[in-house]
Amino acid sequence: MRVSELAKNLAVNPDTVRYYTRIGLLRPRKNAENGYKEYDERDISRLNFILSARHLGFSIEDVKHILKVSDQNETPCPVVRNLIEQRLCETESRYQQLTLLRNRMQEAVKLWKELPDENPTGHMICHLIENFPGGVSSKD
Repeated sequence: MRVSELAKNLAVNPDTVRYYTRIGLLRPRKNAENGYKEYDERDISRLNFILSARHLGFSIEDVKHILKVSDQNETPCPVVRNLIEQRLCETESRYQQLTLLRNRMQEAVKLWKELPDENPTGHMICHLIENFPGGVSSKD
């Protein structure tokens, strides 16, 4: 099957298939007669795996590593368990950072409703941002 057929089979954009082929995660055969890349059932399975792994938060590098282990006929399960724990820790950290950002933004919305507009000066662009508590201050 060609790129468009594989893409349709898994409800993805053909560019997605091309991308994973270009970076070596999919390895179609080349038709000797017309030069087209041809994908088979194995490629469907690999692409389905790639999409599932990406949906779980695995990086492209993670997927490459997992596939490399699998391609060597070794179980990738220990690698997968280790990687998902790492990704979970990273996600928890990003979640905490985003929660703090959300709280600062909510505080800004509440505070700024009460403050007047001011024109820029030679030293200030927008007093709302520059006078916000906990902001970055210059030490020139």
